[in-house]
Amino acid sequence: MSDEEFDLLDELYFVQHYAYLKGVLGWEDDKLLANLHALYAKDFIKCLRQPDQEIFEKVDLRQEGAQLFYLATKKGLMEHNAL
Repeated sequence: MSDEEFDLLDELYFVQHYAYLKGVLGWEDDKLLANLHALYAKDFIKCLRQPDQEIFEKVDLRQEGAQLFYLATKKGLMEHNAL
């Protein structure tokens, strides 16, 4: 896990919207979307349309990533805490 992925995952212990992540981390869209994609590909995060509406089908983060909410998965939290 890269330092950037670690920092992003650190913000996802609770459901957070893309705009919040962008603001708190201060990253450009490309950097944020790339790191979200990396964590999503590893099953370390899940995507939600609303804070209580998980998306179960595959998500194209480049297309709709800025409209979504995110949350660390159990697998992601275990990996984050192991470092």
